[in-house]
Parts: sequence; structure tokens; C-alpha cells
Amino acid sequence: MSISLASVSEQLAVPYQGDGACVITGVASIEDAKEGDITFLANPKYKNLLQDCSASVVILSSKNQDAWSGNALISDKPELTFALVARNFLKQKPSEPGIHPSAVVDPTASIHETAVIGPNVVIEYGVSVGARSHVGPGCVLLSDASIKEDTTLVANVTIYDDVQIGSRVLIHGGSVIGSDGFGNAKDGEKWVKIPQLGRVIVGDDVEIGANVAIDRGAIKDTLIGNGTKIDNLVHIAHNVQVGEHCAIAGLVGIAGSAKLGKNVAIGGASAMTGHITICDNVMFTGMSMITRSTREPGVYSSGMPAEPNAVWRKNVARFRRLEKLENKLKEMEDRLKSFEAEKV
Repeated sequence: MSISLASVSEQLAVPYQGDGACVITGVASIEDAKEGDITFLANPKYKNLLQDCSASVVILSSKNQDAWSGNALISDKPELTFALVARNFLKQKPSEPGIHPSAVVDPTASIHETAVIGPNVVIEYGVSVGARSHVGPGCVLLSDASIKEDTTLVANVTIYDDVQIGSRVLIHGGSVIGSDGFGNAKDGEKWVKIPQLGRVIVGDDVEIGANVAIDRGAIKDTLIGNGTKIDNLVHIAHNVQVGEHCAIAGLVGIAGSAKLGKNVAIGGASAMTGHITICDNVMFTGMSMITRSTREPGVYSSGMPAEPNAVWRKNVARFRRLEKLENKLKEMEDRLKSFEAEKV
């Protein structure tokens, strides 16, 4: 793949400086870029890296334009522009529409003639697969599941009964959508399973990473809003509602019946308790323990950064003494109030 700087500029409606005939043949980081590559500068604190950069084109903002005298795309959002340029270099797997001979497809299933059904796929009763969708090797679609158009299941994805997947969705290998939620009722010393009767409904333009588990609802449906992006190794429990255009990083766990608004971002290894509501436009930094509803947009944190073990042990000891210190402070305040009352 190769494309000229002028063509990219026209394609993205982004102005350029330098030689429009310059040919771009690949993408790379600032440190690794070589002749033919395009890279980007988003954070000005890395401007010094441009001094030794060998890229043929750099994407940068007008504020940082003076740091680079070579060929450039001038963009207010360098990272976004880089993402759009990089699409030109995606490797497209050749695939012909149709059903692989090794696939097992129930005769009641509705498979669009332009869909691709890969090797060793299992498609059960009443499943629907839309136009131009790609079901990769080893995937399993259980009864009455539906996938709309232009959606890709990469490989070994399991879609349970009645789950609905929207258009232009990408689900990476090993993910399980619609398994039973963790619902049990206590009967003496025993646990009795509560039937999980809801579904999972995934909106349009959603990406779901590798080895993600999204549980079906117990009674209500589990909902994933349009445009939401979910990283690898995330667990979303039953009845959770995730709003539109959320971003959920790896190793996040969201407990049952939590409700997320729009544009919620959750940093890696965070945990959210169930039955709480998160308003729109909230960001939780990594390793946050989210136990209460949030009603105000903003950035929230709770994880403690790593520090030398000796310092951490001292801080833990201090933390254990907080209640004693609080009681002593309250006692001093009461004595001070008594003293001031006696003076009056």
C-alpha cells in the first residue's frame, strides 16, 4: 500500500506542508519511523524526538508546527488524524461470500448471500446473519441469535441464544456474549440458581475485545450502547446498561444492574459494584473502586499508586490508627469547646 501526502490531505480535508508528491508506504511511532513512514506528535513534551525522526511525514498541530520543517499534515487532532490515515494500511483478508463446507448451519437459519461463514462454525436454529457480516473460524451462534450487517466475529466467539448484535460490530477472539449471569438465591445452606431469562443487546459500531464476558439479563436485558469500545478481559454482569460511546479498559469488572450514562470512560483494573448509576461524561482512572453513584461529570480516582514497600507499610500502619486519631481529635475538640464555654 502506498499513498501520496496530497491524496491523504484531500481524503481527510487536512492541510499539508511540504512535497505533496511524497509517497507514504507505512505507519510508525516517532522513535521507529523511517523513510516512507508517517507518524504523529500529539503530546508537545515529546517534541525533542522529532530532532532524530526519519519519518517522511509527521502529523502535528499548528502549535507544534515549528518543531518540524519537513513534510507534515497540520491537524488540531493529530492522534485522530493518524488513526484515519492508518486505515489505509489495514491488511484485508481475502474472503468470498458463502458458507465453508465444514460449517454446521441449521436449515432454519437466515444467512445473507453476501455473508462469510468460516470453517468449523456452528449456527443453530433461527439464527440471522446480515449482509457482508463475517463469522470467523470456530464461532458458535446459538438459537435465535441475530447479527446485523457488516459485523465481524473474528474467531472462537460464542453468541448465546436470543442475543442481538448490531451493525458494524467487531468482536475479537474468545469472547462470550450472553452467558448466564451470576444469580443465585439462598435456601438454607444451599444456593438455588435463578434462571437468567433476559438477553444481551449490543448496539451499532461497538468493539468488544478478546476474552470478554457479557452476561445476559436475569429478567431485563443487558444493554451495550452504540459506539462503545470494550477492551480485552472485561466482565459485564447481568442487567448492566452501558450508554453510548463509553470506553472500558482491560480487566474491568462491572457488577449486576449498574447503569452507565454516555461517554463514560473506565480505566484498567477498575471494579464497579452493582445497582449504582453513573451519569454522563465521567472518567474513572485505573484501579478505581466504584461503590457509589456519581451525579456530577468529572474525573474520579481511588486506586493507590505503587510506592516503595517500606513507605507503603508505614502508610498502612498509619491508616489503621485513623480511628484512634479521630477519636482523640474529637476528644480535644470537646475539651476546647468546654474550655471556651467556661471562659464565657
